[in-house]
Amino acid sequence: MEQAQLNERRQWLFIVLAGLFVTNAVTAELISNKLIQIPLSWQVFGKQFGPFITIIGILPWPVVFILTDLMNEFYGQKAVRRLSWITATLIAYCFIIVGVSMSIPAYEIKGSKLATNEAYNLVFGQAQAVIVGSIAAFLVSQLLDAFLFEKIKQRTGNRFIWLRSTGSTMISQLIDSYIVLYIGFVLPGAMSLSTYLEVAPTNYLLKMLIAVLLTPFIYLGHYLVRRYLNQHV
Repeated sequence: MEQAQLNERRQWLFIVLAGLFVTNAVTAELISNKLIQIPLSWQVFGKQFGPFITIIGILPWPVVFILTDLMNEFYGQKAVRRLSWITATLIAYCFIIVGVSMSIPAYEIKGSKLATNEAYNLVFGQAQAVIVGSIAAFLVSQLLDAFLFEKIKQRTGNRFIWLRSTGSTMISQLIDSYIVLYIGFVLPGAMSLSTYLEVAPTNYLLKMLIAVLLTPFIYLGHYLVRRYLNQHV
């Protein structure tokens, strides 16, 4: 494959990965004001664990995990840092547009199934409360993830993909899970401290479980990208 063609493929691949990354990150922030219960429970030494409560914003994060890993691997820490700052800016922009939309009264038609002004503001108004925590947690976790990923890769080379992927995620998401909930929910009074102490560790453990379960898909993603870029597979 000619170098010009290879460079074009790398550019298009980055555009696709970056687009998916931004879309999933923004979506996660917009839907994070809804709590869900996961009907899993078990007993350890007579103590009951579960069912678990977490935020629905965890839903797009498996995709974010994979995309972060692939971009770290094939485009480096600097590219991930820049994309993280751009994404944080776009999240803020999204919340600004949502805020403006809330300030414009809804034209309500009797019998219509469209959202009333009260219902619309109830949903998106809660989302506005998490903006500072969301952006802070996103930036800290992503920048830390890229840094740790690079450090682990420097020590292990191209071996142990699972180690640099899961290892960096374990630390970065620990910070993310606690920062976003505390700043976004506890400080504005939307969540009690007791609920926070229940939801935060659950949110983190679920992310870790997802990260471990995604390991085969991360290896598959590496294989497909290397094949697409005509690298040794």
